[in-house]
Amino acid sequence: MLRDKDTEADFQRFLRRVDDVTNLLQDLKSPDSAVQEKAIAETEKRLREQGASREEEEEEEEECRTTVNRTLINTSGTPRVQAADADGFLAALEKDAKERAQRRRRNEQLANALKEQGNEAFRAGDFALAIQRYSEGLEKLRDKQELYTNRAQAYLKLHEYEKAISDCEWALKCNKNCLKAYFLMGKAHLALQHFSESRQCYEKMLQIDPQKENLFKECVAEARLEEQRLREEQRAQRELQAGSVAALPIQELLQRLRSPGHDLPYYTGAVVLLAGAVSSCTGQTLFRTNNGFSILSNEAVRGAFCAESKSPAEVELCVSLLLLWQAACAGNEENQRVLLAQAEVGAQLPELLSCGTAQMQREALALISLYSGHEGGRRLLGRQDLSRFQAQCRATLSTAVSPLFTQLLVCARQACARQVPWAALARALAVLGRLCADVGLRAQLAQSRECWQACLELLLDGSPAASPGYQDCVFAVLGLMMNLLLESNGTIQDFAVPISGRCLALLSHQDGRIVTRATGVLSRVLPASPSAVQEVVGAGVVKKMLKFLKAGGQVTSSYAIKTLSICTKSSKRAQEELLKGDKRLRVLLALLRSGDELTVANAAFCLSQCLLLPGAASALLGSGVVQLLLRHAGGDAARTSVQQNSAIALGRLCVAEPRHIHQLRKLNGLAILNSSMKYVQSS
Repeated sequence: MLRDKDTEADFQRFLRRVDDVTNLLQDLKSPDSAVQEKAIAETEKRLREQGASREEEEEEEEECRTTVNRTLINTSGTPRVQAADADGFLAALEKDAKERAQRRRRNEQLANALKEQGNEAFRAGDFALAIQRYSEGLEKLRDKQELYTNRAQAYLKLHEYEKAISDCEWALKCNKNCLKAYFLMGKAHLALQHFSESRQCYEKMLQIDPQKENLFKECVAEARLEEQRLREEQRAQRELQAGSVAALPIQELLQRLRSPGHDLPYYTGAVVLLAGAVSSCTGQTLFRTNNGFSILSNEAVRGAFCAESKSPAEVELCVSLLLLWQAACAGNEENQRVLLAQAEVGAQLPELLSCGTAQMQREALALISLYSGHEGGRRLLGRQDLSRFQAQCRATLSTAVSPLFTQLLVCARQACARQVPWAALARALAVLGRLCADVGLRAQLAQSRECWQACLELLLDGSPAASPGYQDCVFAVLGLMMNLLLESNGTIQDFAVPISGRCLALLSHQDGRIVTRATGVLSRVLPASPSAVQEVVGAGVVKKMLKFLKAGGQVTSSYAIKTLSICTKSSKRAQEELLKGDKRLRVLLALLRSGDELTVANAAFCLSQCLLLPGAASALLGSGVVQLLLRHAGGDAARTSVQQNSAIALGRLCVAEPRHIHQLRKLNGLAILNSSMKYVQSS
C-alpha cells in the first residue's frame, strides 16, 4: 500500500484530470470563439507536457494514449488553428474520452466484484481478508466511496482506529455527504477517546440528514457516557492512589467475597458492608473497575442467587445482593449496563419478580425501577436477549410477550389472591407503565390477552378498595392501560367493552387521580369498538362527562371532551343527551375559548354533531358562536382539525338556522363559509 501522502497526491491528480478533461470538452464545443481558442491552447500545452514525460510513464501511456495526429495541431505559436485541425483534434479527444469511460466501466465491474468478496469475508468474521479485498478494489477504482467505508468498518473490528479514520476521510473526498463515513469516523474517534471530534462527526451526520435525529441522540449519548466513565475512573484512581479511606475497603470486601469455603452468612455480611461502601460515585466506579459485578463467579453466592427454592439464608443473601446492585447502579448508567451484561442477573430477574417472597420481589422491582426511570435504562432493558427470559416464563403465558413483563403481570394476579402486598404491586405496575414508553415493548404487551385480563382483575370494586395500597394499584394500572391504548390491535377491540365498563364504574371514585385516569382510558379505548360506545352511552357516560366539564380541571376536561366527541360521532342518543344536559350548549362554547387546540378541535366537533339535531342551531342565537367558529375556521392553529371542525360546525349552523347568516355577513365571514362548504358536503 502506498504511503498516505503519496496516495493522496495521486488521488487528487486523478480527480483533477477527470474534471479537466470534462471541462475542456465542454469549452471546445462552446459557441464562443474566444472560449474555444483558450481551450485549444490549453489542450496543446497539456499534450506537449504529456509528450515530454511519456518515456518515464510507459504504463500511464497505455492507459492514456491518445490517437491524435500531432501534425494537425498548430504548434508554431500562431493564435489560431485551422478549422479542420480543430475538428480533427476534437474528434481525437472525444475518442480518448470514450476509451477512458470504457476502461472505467471495466474497472468498476472488477472493483464491485472485489467489494462483494470483501463483504463476504467481513460477514464471515475474516476482517483481514476483507481489508485485502477492499484494498484490491481500490487499486482498480480509487474514487469508490463504498470501498473506503467498508474497509474502515473492517479496521474498526480490528481496533485499528487511525486507519479507519483515514479511510473515512478518503470516503469524504469522494462524497462530502457520506453519512456512513461520519458515523464510522465518530466511532473510531470515540474508541481513541477523542470525544470532541466524535461529537463533531455525529453533528455533521445530523446536518446532512435531520431525519437521523434518533441515531444522532444514541451516538451522542454513547459518547457522553464513555467520557463520563473515563472521567470517573480517573478520579477514582487518584483517590485510590492517595490512600482514600473510603476506597480501600471496597477492594478488601471484594477479596473476601471471592474467597471460597465460607458459609452464606459470611458472604451476606460482606455484601451488606459492600453496599454501604459503594454509595458514592467513586465507590460505584471502584466497584466496577475491581470486577465487582463478577460476584456471582463465587459458586456459593451464585448457587444461592439461582436456587429455585431458597432457604432463609439464601433469601437473605439474595436480598443483600439486590440492595448492593441498587447502590452500585443508582444514577450510574455504565454500572447499569455492566450489571445487565451478567447472564445470571438477566435470567433470574423474572423469577425473583414472581417468587412469592415479598422482600425479594420488592428489591427486584426497585432494581428494575432504576432502569425504567430514564430512556437509556429502558433501552438497556429492551436490548436484553428475550429468549433468555423466555425459558423462565410459565408455559401457560403467551410467548409473544417479553417474559420480564409477563412476570410482572403474574405479580398482579398473585396480588389479587393477596399473596403480594399492594404497595409492591403498585410499584411493579408503575415500572411497567414507564417501560411501555418503548414502542416495541408496548406493542408486544398490548397484544397480550393475559395482560388485559390481569388489568381487568385489578379494577374490581371489592373489599380492598378502602386500602390506600390498592388505590395506588388502581391508579398505576390505569396509567399502564393508557400507555397500552396508544396501540391499536384486535386484542384491544376484544377487550374494549369490559375495559370501558370497568372505567365507567370508577368515575364515581373518591380519588380524583383515579377518576381522571379512568376518563383518559375511556377516551382512548372507545374508538376501538362501536359496541363499547353504545354500552357507555346507555350507562350515562354523557351526563358524567358534562359534570366533569362543568367542574373544570384541565386534564380531566381534555379527556372528557374527547370522550364526548367519540360518543356523539356514532350515537344519536349521545347527541340528544348532550343537548338535553346543556340546552344552550354553554359548556361547548366555553371550551371553544380554551387555549388548548386539541380541546377546541374536539369541542367544535361535538358542536357540529349536536347541530344535526332540530332546535340546536336556534338555541345558539345571540350566543356569539358565529364569531368563535369564524375565528377558528379562518385561524392559523397548528392542528388542522381546529379549522376543519370549526368550518363544519359553522356551515351546519348556518344551514340549520339561516338567521346566523346575518351575523356572518356583519363579520365579513361569507368567504370563509363558502370555502368551508366542501367540509360540510363531505361530512
